[in-house]
Amino acid sequence: MSGWETIQRIKRMEEQVDQLGFKISKPNHGDWEQTERSLSLKPKDADSLPIYSRDAELYVGSLEQLETWLHGVEWARSYDMMLKLGDDTKRAVAEQKERNRQLMRTLKEGKRIEGEVKCK
Repeated sequence: MSGWETIQRIKRMEEQVDQLGFKISKPNHGDWEQTERSLSLKPKDADSLPIYSRDAELYVGSLEQLETWLHGVEWARSYDMMLKLGDDTKRAVAEQKERNRQLMRTLKEGKRIEGEVKCK
């Protein structure tokens, strides 16, 4: 697999991965030979896929396997839309709710820590 078609294929996958809220990175785990031929997907930034930790590897595998995995994600999203279970708007609202929940937890924990320091 090499040449112009491969470059175009990788660019399309990078765009698709970005639209889904991921970034492509080197796998954290595995032996050297396995990680040399694999890639992983992680949340692309602090606002993307808030239910997962920032270092969570949501996919690890080859470029060819990634294409199949991405088709599965797209299929699941379109199926949910056909069933009216979810769409981009509902997903965005639910993700914002999760960000707000995490922020409130962080603020509460921060107040507790500040209070403990003042007491000592």
